[in-house]
Amino acid sequence: MKNIIEIKVGSRYKKSFRRLSLRIQKEALQKINIFRVNPFDLRLKTHSLSGKSKDCLAFWITYSYRVKFIFLSKREVLFLDVGTHRIYKR
Repeated sequence: MKNIIEIKVGSRYKKSFRRLSLRIQKEALQKINIFRVNPFDLRLKTHSLSGKSKDCLAFWITYSYRVKFIFLSKREVLFLDVGTHRIYKR
């Protein structure tokens, strides 16, 4: 898998990210750096979602926090949301 060239962020992601604690924001930025190199790095626990989010994927920031995203192309992604498991229900 080649590096991700571009990460776009949706408005919900931006709003949710600002609401995270500074500690979780910092952890998220570290995981995003790993994601840029390899979106399927085992440290991220990237996984497909099901149900109404079946076209989306998510990766771990911490045990409780995730980033929900979709691939726009092989090297471009859109971050849809970030937060606890509640993001799967939005």
